[in-house]
Amino acid sequence: MTEPVLETRAATTEPRAVALFCHGGTVASVEPPKERALSVVRMRAIEQFVSSAAAGQGLTTCLLRYRVAGWNGAAADAYADVRWALDRIRAEHGDLPVVLVGHSMGGRAALRAGGHDGVTAVCALAPWTPPGEPVGHLRDRTVAILHGSGDRWVPAQLSADFAVRAQRAGARVARFTVPGGHSMLRSAHRWHAFTRDVVLAGAGLAPMRPDVAAALARPAPEGLAVPL
Repeated sequence: MTEPVLETRAATTEPRAVALFCHGGTVASVEPPKERALSVVRMRAIEQFVSSAAAGQGLTTCLLRYRVAGWNGAAADAYADVRWALDRIRAEHGDLPVVLVGHSMGGRAALRAGGHDGVTAVCALAPWTPPGEPVGHLRDRTVAILHGSGDRWVPAQLSADFAVRAQRAGARVARFTVPGGHSMLRSAHRWHAFTRDVVLAGAGLAPMRPDVAAALARPAPEGLAVPL
């Protein structure tokens, strides 16, 4: 692909907000993501679940398909594609609030783009957040993280460290852990429901669910390692 692709499911009522879903990838690759890659299939399933629950409330959902499957070091290709998508969304939907959802590499890209104009919240699922990942741009943003406690592909400690730094930088952060690994297959309903609830609240379409609201209000470390 010469440019990214947005797969869009339009709101079935007057559009009130947009959620952008960013799938995972790999450390380095200039090959296009495979259509049947698990990272794409899983994120599409979550996007469809959220759309089914919220399209009638005015939520448009977009699944971003990257140009290439890798982050690729300083090129940060997934982040560049997220910024492209946000520009497209702004051009089409004006100043509607946008919630970013990302898994693994997509979580890193979503968090990196969290300071973009119009972004109100980021839902990061098992995000790949290596040491030194920037956090200052997330000041005053809502960040909700969910990570599998048994994740061997992207260790949960990475998002734990990131959450502490982001909170210190002024972000409103809640971080939860759930049994299971990186694929989000174990207890899949928990991943889906968590994402739906964070998106609806971040978009201003529903109140924040009580456990997330409580975690956001707690100081570190109490709100950054909550079992789900």
